[in-house]
Amino acid sequence: MHQHIINASIQIVPIVQDRHPYEWVDEAIEVIKSSGIKCEIGPFATVVEGKYEEVMKVINDINEHLQKRACSEWITNVQIQIRSNDDITSDEKIAKHH
Repeated sequence: MHQHIINASIQIVPIVQDRHPYEWVDEAIEVIKSSGIKCEIGPFATVVEGKYEEVMKVINDINEHLQKRACSEWITNVQIQIRSNDDITSDEKIAKHH
Protein backbone atom coordinates (compact mmCIF):
# COMPACT_ATOMS: atom_id res chain seq x y z
CA MET A 1 0.00 0.00 0.00
CA HIS A 2 1.83 3.13 1.15
CA GLN A 3 4.12 4.23 3.95
CA HIS A 4 1.81 6.71 5.67
CA ILE A 5 0.33 6.24 9.12
CA ILE A 6 -3.22 4.87 9.17
CA ASN A 7 -5.51 3.96 12.01
CA ALA A 8 -7.94 1.15 12.56
CA SER A 9 -10.50 0.00 15.06
CA ILE A 10 -10.32 -3.71 15.84
CA GLN A 11 -13.11 -5.53 17.66
CA ILE A 12 -13.03 -9.24 18.45
CA VAL A 13 -16.37 -10.91 19.16
CA PRO A 14 -15.85 -14.50 20.36
CA ILE A 15 -18.76 -16.85 19.69
CA VAL A 16 -17.90 -19.45 22.30
CA GLN A 17 -19.28 -21.40 25.23
CA ASP A 18 -16.00 -22.91 26.50
CA ARG A 19 -14.88 -19.86 28.49
CA HIS A 20 -15.86 -16.27 29.11
CA PRO A 21 -15.54 -14.23 25.88
CA TYR A 22 -13.53 -11.52 27.69
CA GLU A 23 -10.71 -14.03 28.16
CA TRP A 24 -10.35 -14.35 24.39
CA VAL A 25 -10.58 -10.57 23.98
CA ASP A 26 -7.83 -10.16 26.59
CA GLU A 27 -5.59 -12.49 24.59
CA ALA A 28 -6.26 -10.46 21.42
CA ILE A 29 -5.35 -7.26 23.27
CA GLU A 30 -2.08 -8.84 24.39
CA VAL A 31 -1.25 -9.63 20.76
CA ILE A 32 -1.88 -5.97 19.89
CA LYS A 33 0.19 -4.67 22.81
CA SER A 34 3.09 -7.00 22.04
CA SER A 35 3.20 -5.73 18.44
CA GLY A 36 4.64 -2.41 19.59
CA ILE A 37 2.31 -0.25 17.49
CA LYS A 38 0.39 2.57 19.11
CA CYS A 39 -2.92 1.42 20.58
CA GLU A 40 -5.76 2.68 22.72
CA ILE A 41 -7.93 0.07 24.38
CA GLY A 42 -11.62 0.93 24.64
CA PRO A 43 -14.67 -0.86 26.01
CA PHE A 44 -15.90 -1.95 22.57
CA ALA A 45 -12.77 -1.97 20.39
CA THR A 46 -9.07 -1.22 20.34
CA VAL A 47 -7.78 1.54 18.08
CA VAL A 48 -4.36 0.96 16.55
CA GLU A 49 -2.14 3.31 14.61
CA GLY A 50 0.80 2.51 12.37
CA LYS A 51 1.88 1.94 8.82
CA TYR A 52 -0.55 -0.04 6.67
CA GLU A 53 1.55 -3.21 6.73
CA GLU A 54 1.96 -3.03 10.52
CA VAL A 55 -1.76 -2.64 11.13
CA MET A 56 -2.69 -5.46 8.75
CA LYS A 57 -0.05 -7.72 10.35
CA VAL A 58 -1.58 -7.15 13.79
CA ILE A 59 -5.04 -8.06 12.48
CA ASN A 60 -3.61 -11.23 10.94
CA ASP A 61 -1.63 -12.05 14.09
CA ILE A 62 -4.76 -11.79 16.25
CA ASN A 63 -6.69 -14.18 14.01
CA GLU A 64 -3.79 -16.65 13.87
CA HIS A 65 -3.35 -16.48 17.66
CA LEU A 66 -7.03 -17.23 18.30
CA GLN A 67 -6.95 -20.11 15.83
CA LYS A 68 -3.80 -21.60 17.35
CA ARG A 69 -5.28 -21.28 20.85
CA ALA A 70 -8.36 -23.21 19.69
CA CYS A 71 -10.93 -20.47 19.95
CA SER A 72 -13.77 -22.22 18.17
CA GLU A 73 -15.34 -19.19 16.46
CA TRP A 74 -15.10 -15.40 16.45
CA ILE A 75 -15.93 -12.32 14.42
CA THR A 76 -13.24 -9.75 13.67
CA ASN A 77 -14.75 -6.32 13.01
CA VAL A 78 -12.29 -3.85 11.48
CA GLN A 79 -12.62 -0.22 10.44
CA ILE A 80 -9.62 1.32 8.69
CA GLN A 81 -9.06 4.96 7.83
CA ILE A 82 -6.45 5.72 5.17
CA ARG A 83 -5.40 9.05 3.72
CA SER A 84 -3.88 8.72 0.25
CA ASN A 85 -0.98 11.15 0.51
CA ASP A 86 -0.43 11.79 4.21
CA ASP A 87 -0.63 10.36 7.71
CA ILE A 88 -3.97 10.13 9.51
CA THR A 89 -3.73 9.94 13.29
CA SER A 90 -6.16 9.45 16.14
CA ASP A 91 -4.77 12.53 17.88
CA GLU A 92 -5.62 14.70 14.91
CA LYS A 93 -9.22 13.48 14.98
CA ILE A 94 -9.86 13.88 18.70
CA ALA A 95 -7.46 16.62 19.90
CA LYS A 96 -10.19 19.27 20.02
CA HIS A 97 -12.11 17.12 22.54
CA HIS A 98 -9.32 17.01 25.12
